[in-house]
Amino acid sequence: MKASRIVEVVAGVIRDARGRVLLTRRTEGRDLAGSWEFPGGKREPGESPEAALVRELDEELGIRVRPGAPLIKVPQRYPHKRLCLDVRHVDDWDGTPRAREQQAMAWVPMDKLARYTMPPADLPVVAALRQPGLYLVSPAPGDDDARWLAGLDAALAGGVRRVQLRAPGVDAERWQRLAAAAIRRCRKAKAEVLINDDPALAEALGVGVHLKAATLGTSKRRPLPAGRMVAASCHGLDELRHAQAVGCDFVVLGSIRSTPSHPGVAGMGWSGFAALREHVSMPIYAIGGLGPGDLAEAREHGAQGVAAIRALWPGG
Repeated sequence: MKASRIVEVVAGVIRDARGRVLLTRRTEGRDLAGSWEFPGGKREPGESPEAALVRELDEELGIRVRPGAPLIKVPQRYPHKRLCLDVRHVDDWDGTPRAREQQAMAWVPMDKLARYTMPPADLPVVAALRQPGLYLVSPAPGDDDARWLAGLDAALAGGVRRVQLRAPGVDAERWQRLAAAAIRRCRKAKAEVLINDDPALAEALGVGVHLKAATLGTSKRRPLPAGRMVAASCHGLDELRHAQAVGCDFVVLGSIRSTPSHPGVAGMGWSGFAALREHVSMPIYAIGGLGPGDLAEAREHGAQGVAAIRALWPGG
């Protein structure tokens, strides 16, 4: 597809006193009519994102907002256009939202946002609101299970809430015992768990699975039922599209920067990441030489957040 000009769009996550989020429905005659979205509109030439959001929400809803912190900026490619959706938190405004353009409106509890049909660009916004921004990939356990579990405990205490458990080189019986112990710790911390590349073990332990790229390539459907997370590692566009087609809930994409584990291999950089991000609507974690300090830049390029081993494992 020939490159086209990117349409810049701003939108706001508007919450009421009960924590519900305001969605509006696209009216007949517009692209994707009938779908729900975060309210906002096109940014005019020379207009700052903040000024555009103030103007659009006044025109659309009749409220005067004070834009808050950025949430995520989503590049998205549609059949007939490309856009970049710049989303800001809006927790402070004057007036009462009303449908000035005869659009339907709904105040939606956070945990019900995923039930609403939305344009592809809005789906990563829901994920950014509801899912963790950091994804820990555990290091190999080595020969000291107690030390490895202590490292996991420290990571959970530090706020990690999504974890991929992996154990290259560990025998199956030991790994099953160790994974079960790790899962108990994660559940106590209310952290989500995925097992690396072993759907049968994931099924047996009642958790999700994270597929290697090679396993993803041979998969024709989700290896686990709905309700169990399925993720995958991706390195290019074909893998991203295949992951979305088989129903992965999220993926990891990289490497963004060169890393010690892949010396001499140049990373794709943030521009390369964003160019791939616009072709799919799944949440995507960026990986490769990144840590918690890169979360804001990751969100600026459409990432759900950052995945890492060393940077998220205490003493890593």
